[in-house]
Amino acid sequence: MIPFLSLQNTNKPYHDDLKRIFTETLEKGWFILGQELVTFENRFASYCETNFCLGVANGLDALTIILKACKYPPQSEIIVPANTYIATILAVINAGLKPVLVEPSQETYLIAPNQIELAITTNTRAIMLTHLYGKCCEMTAIQAIAEKYQLHIFEDAAQAHGATYLGVKAGNLGDAAGFSFYPSKNLGALGDGGAITCNSESLAQAYRQLRNYGSSQKYVFDEVGLNSRLDEIQAAFLSLKLEYLDVENQYRQKIARSYLEQIQNPSIILPPSNTIDEDAWHLFVIRTDNRDKLRSYLAENGIGTDIHYPIPPHKQKALSEFNHLSFPITEKIHQEVLSIPLNPTLQELEVEYIIEKINYFNG
Repeated sequence: MIPFLSLQNTNKPYHDDLKRIFTETLEKGWFILGQELVTFENRFASYCETNFCLGVANGLDALTIILKACKYPPQSEIIVPANTYIATILAVINAGLKPVLVEPSQETYLIAPNQIELAITTNTRAIMLTHLYGKCCEMTAIQAIAEKYQLHIFEDAAQAHGATYLGVKAGNLGDAAGFSFYPSKNLGALGDGGAITCNSESLAQAYRQLRNYGSSQKYVFDEVGLNSRLDEIQAAFLSLKLEYLDVENQYRQKIARSYLEQIQNPSIILPPSNTIDEDAWHLFVIRTDNRDKLRSYLAENGIGTDIHYPIPPHKQKALSEFNHLSFPITEKIHQEVLSIPLNPTLQELEVEYIIEKINYFNG
């Protein structure tokens, strides 16, 4: 059986170091807002080529804090992709703002720049885009739109650790970015975790305060904040794993190249292949009209898969106010996508076997 993803396998190379780090942190006796966090923040900021990084509890909090810090008028409009994980939209709602959903490109699955411009009104304040599956959005066009209408750009980079756009790292392509370190991410913790990256000192200070109850100094609270802090143990784990992120991403790119070059089945639509070495390949997502049949066939042949995501956000019960909306491209994508195994523990023979079985599939 080839699992879609085994976290035991992905963390196995680090077991000894992770145990050592846990023991060292335990013996220090400092678990929140300590030196391990500062070390990781500095390293991740350097990695993303930004001036600042602020560790927070998870990716959703990262996006929420970014928006709260802006102090936009209530119900200001934030443009978001309709084709995304629900967290992108929840962050806007949690910040007391109004999400405006727009369609993606059917080729890239990413927010379509021409659709962004059509959605802009006098109440629009920002674009919150998602680098979905580890591929960066079309930033040149989006940056031009943002400049034209004087809008902020915020990146949901939860799936894009190490991805680049024209040589610039995800996390440094807008005014601020939110990352998730959920265990299955390219840079995954052993629990929840997240971070915000930015280049503005004033924004960094605002984020730092908001993550810690709105406190400017101990027992002094200047605003209503969150309890959202990346703990010392997870920060230390992430510092270790960050050292290997580029090597693991390069292996992901190698697997992706094999899939793109060797999967040759007319019933299968492959992801774009024009930016293999820029994408982080958090997921390798194919499309087919017969997704359920393909998924069952692969399972019968010992290949695990997943669906990212089966129900689009605007059709979720939690977002009932959007249920009446129609986004045909988004809905088509959600009906057809299937994620096949792609991770640093996948062996060459397993990749060849997956390709062989997909090519034999009769859709």
